[in-house]
Amino acid sequence: MAAGGLGTCCWSTLSYTSHFRVRTSSLVVKAPRGRLVTGRPLRQSFVIKAEVKYVNSEEAKQLVAVEGYSIVDVRDTSQFERAHIKSCYHVPLFIENKDNDIGTIIKRTLHNNFSGLFYGLPFTKPNPEFVETVKSQLPPESKVLIVCQEGLRSSAAADKLDRAGFENIACITSGLQSVKPGTFESVGSTELQDAGKAGLVTVQGDISRVLGAILVCAFLFITFFPDLAEKIIGLIPV
Repeated sequence: MAAGGLGTCCWSTLSYTSHFRVRTSSLVVKAPRGRLVTGRPLRQSFVIKAEVKYVNSEEAKQLVAVEGYSIVDVRDTSQFERAHIKSCYHVPLFIENKDNDIGTIIKRTLHNNFSGLFYGLPFTKPNPEFVETVKSQLPPESKVLIVCQEGLRSSAAADKLDRAGFENIACITSGLQSVKPGTFESVGSTELQDAGKAGLVTVQGDISRVLGAILVCAFLFITFFPDLAEKIIGLIPV
């Protein structure tokens, strides 16, 4: 096309790498008196990303048994030791935080007096070697099923591995807490679905039953032996 003494033409080429499709365009402008001016190449990159599969426990079992997926457990050590799938890889996404700077000590103390006490959760920090540890055990072309207890850590781990070049990744939607006993062959002192239970919440039912029994006994004692109960209450210092 020509207009006012100028002419333009352009062309583009496509090149591919394993993760990117790169389009390079060149622009040539025909200037007056027959001179050609070549513009700078125009480069556009399109990222082609694999999608992470989210499956239920039965589908996950099929991925392992039929399609050869390897299992990577990203839970902390305490949950892993309570119960884990046999022959899985254990690479925690978070590791215990043993740092001793004043800020960490304060946070750890608060954590241990609440989440640690009631839920048995360790005080952790991100594992800086997570991706490299997985890569040292499984090549990026591997089919990987990532598991955690509730499904949140496995999603975060899947994102990290996806960015690191892993293309065949799956996660159990609601984590191991949704896995029924017998779905996978497991190792540990409890069922996979119960591995996240620890701390005082595991005995709150027993505590409630004991307190309930004490209150019932006290009520019956006061009802049937009011005079004796009054004397006993009178012995309590105010």
